[in-house]
Amino acid sequence: MKSLLPASWARHAGLLVLALILALLPLALPNAYYFDVAIRIALNAIVVIGLNLLMGYTGQISLGHAGFFGLGAYFSAVLTTHYNWPPLAAMAAGAAATGLLAFALARPVLKLKGHTLAMATLGLGIIISIVINNETQWTGGPDGIAVPPLGLGGMEIAGEHAWYVLAALLLLLVTWCALNLIDSPVGRALQAIHGSEVASRVVGIDTTRFKVRVFVLSAVLASIAGSISAHYIGFITPNLAGFFHSIELVTMVVVGGMASVFGSIVGAALLTVLPQLLSAFEGWEIVVFGVILMATMILMPRGLVPSLAQRLRGRRPGRSGPELLHPKKAQG
Repeated sequence: MKSLLPASWARHAGLLVLALILALLPLALPNAYYFDVAIRIALNAIVVIGLNLLMGYTGQISLGHAGFFGLGAYFSAVLTTHYNWPPLAAMAAGAAATGLLAFALARPVLKLKGHTLAMATLGLGIIISIVINNETQWTGGPDGIAVPPLGLGGMEIAGEHAWYVLAALLLLLVTWCALNLIDSPVGRALQAIHGSEVASRVVGIDTTRFKVRVFVLSAVLASIAGSISAHYIGFITPNLAGFFHSIELVTMVVVGGMASVFGSIVGAALLTVLPQLLSAFEGWEIVVFGVILMATMILMPRGLVPSLAQRLRGRRPGRSGPELLHPKKAQG
């Protein structure tokens, strides 16, 4: 029990550091382009934190989370464009519909394990993408659809500074909630499921109920981020729900660090910024990007944040997953 206290304090100290960085960052951003990148990082990080709760802490693979992101985006777009719904009401409806869909599918899908679970979630994402592409009368099909501006309390969110404040506050809120979830009995149950579902059931944990809950939570976070992204960008296409976007989200989780909330933010930041930096390698940027990712996973198999944290403590990098499930390794 003593070993859990320092980790808890470190996580919440990290939240204060994140708040300080987000507060000071606008002073270092020279123009609207950099604000745009920062806003996209924050919105991606919200999705990745939810996905990391599912994959990193609970051990359930999902290759279809871009589908939930796309559902949120298109619910907001369709309801505000075709039915003149207020943006917040459309966003809430999209989150509710996505949560209900995730809840309905979670029990049969999460009975699967390993590559079969990955294929099932991949199929779910592909189905959502196909529906968005084919329902042209509502979604605009491959051509996409325009999304009206986001209004809050009669005020329209406009300008990079206002959008940055909104994205930063949402990221702080989601990070704080995730940290508190991890430190709660629910979080410890999720980590126990990752360690061994059989052992978890033996000690009385309803593994199915907890897996369904975290799956729904991660889907709702993706939907909310998708809705906000749609209003921010102002025009969306089915690529938001595509397979490659799902792979990008999973890569953010793995590179930043499995079972690490702050690793999710670092992974989202790295994979949002890196393609921009590699644009100088015209025609070779994808190759360079792949080499960097391979080198990261070879040298830091647990991801950037957990591996660096272990090395700062003088430990050898070990397997991915919460350390409280491996007390002997945590003491080494």
